[in-house]
Amino acid sequence: MIREQFRILSREINGRPLVYFDNAATTQKPDVVINAISEYYQDYNANIHRGIHTLAEKATEAYEGTRRKVKEYINASSSDEVIFTYGTTDGINLAANSLGRATLNKGDEVLISAMEHHSNIVPWQMICEERGAILRVAPINDAGELIYEEYLKLLSEKVKIVSIVHVSNSLGTINPVKKIIADAHAVGAYVLIDGAQAAAHLGVDVQDLDCDLYAFSSHKMFGPTGVGVLYGKRAVLDLMPPYRGGGEMIKEVTFEKTTYNDLPFKFEAGTPNIADVIGFSSAIDYINALDKNSVQEYEKKLLEYGVSKLAEIDGLKFIGTAKDKISVISFIIEDVHPFDIGMMLDAGGVAVRTGHHCTQPLMDYYNIEGTVRASLSIYNTEAEIDILAEKLKAIVKIKRK
Repeated sequence: MIREQFRILSREINGRPLVYFDNAATTQKPDVVINAISEYYQDYNANIHRGIHTLAEKATEAYEGTRRKVKEYINASSSDEVIFTYGTTDGINLAANSLGRATLNKGDEVLISAMEHHSNIVPWQMICEERGAILRVAPINDAGELIYEEYLKLLSEKVKIVSIVHVSNSLGTINPVKKIIADAHAVGAYVLIDGAQAAAHLGVDVQDLDCDLYAFSSHKMFGPTGVGVLYGKRAVLDLMPPYRGGGEMIKEVTFEKTTYNDLPFKFEAGTPNIADVIGFSSAIDYINALDKNSVQEYEKKLLEYGVSKLAEIDGLKFIGTAKDKISVISFIIEDVHPFDIGMMLDAGGVAVRTGHHCTQPLMDYYNIEGTVRASLSIYNTEAEIDILAEKLKAIVKIKRK
């Protein structure tokens, strides 16, 4: 049984069984991932790439083995196109600073959408300010869907980079990224896709999408925190200058000149997060062992059940009702603050996320402070949704007395 593989799900919070609905923030980790990290530290802890002793060679092989698994998982054409980062945010910052400096000049434009996470807004604001470029924002409708005609109107030869989220963390909206990429390429723009929420829920094929860059995180895929991936087409990565300097990203250093290393090491300065990259390997194995079609159907069923149960609650309004979405339910309840709902749910053992979810401009669009977000995963159940619904009804009754 899936739940038994996640030890934390058997614990209690405030004397009640844990109901964990904060999977968009981070998923829980199965025992195989935790064990892989412990095994590295207990059995072959060593730095990688530089040592010729047994421990170093074993650690290097395990680390590079993860890179090969990522290559297969996203169908990259080469392992050299897989850059390890510290997460999606780090990957987008790498892209903004490196590709941005290589391509953006005064008057050029970067195009994002109105549903972006702060990590896909702020780095572009920073590089646009530095380079004299302009940040454009494609609007959305009230359902939380990209208004595609408006996106097309914003595309011009001035747009050098398009950076769009694959799946909204706040709304669950799945964007038509393949079409977005093709239309951006038609005007000569590079495209980065923020895949933080997509990589665990959807099949990602970077060659089929034809994206130039794709960023995602391990910790939203049942893997450890502090590990991410920036995939890039070789031609694009060759164009991009190094983002950080130091050991590993060099071939030769003199005081007069440094020669940079080949891909992927050109972008991996310093000692990396070795243990957690190795743990990520086990997370990929875990996902690959599941039937992806069955998982997607199960999560779709959970989403539909959750929406139907929560729709019964007086004064509840869903935020984000796109036709195509993953298992994220965001909502507000009339006359009850999201923070109050979150705290009262936690008292009953239910973990949800409240606030703006690092999407303040999106909350401004809806003219709200924030939402309550219940994000579901493979180990959640309809019975847990029933608990959420009953507790929400009780909260509404208490707060409206």
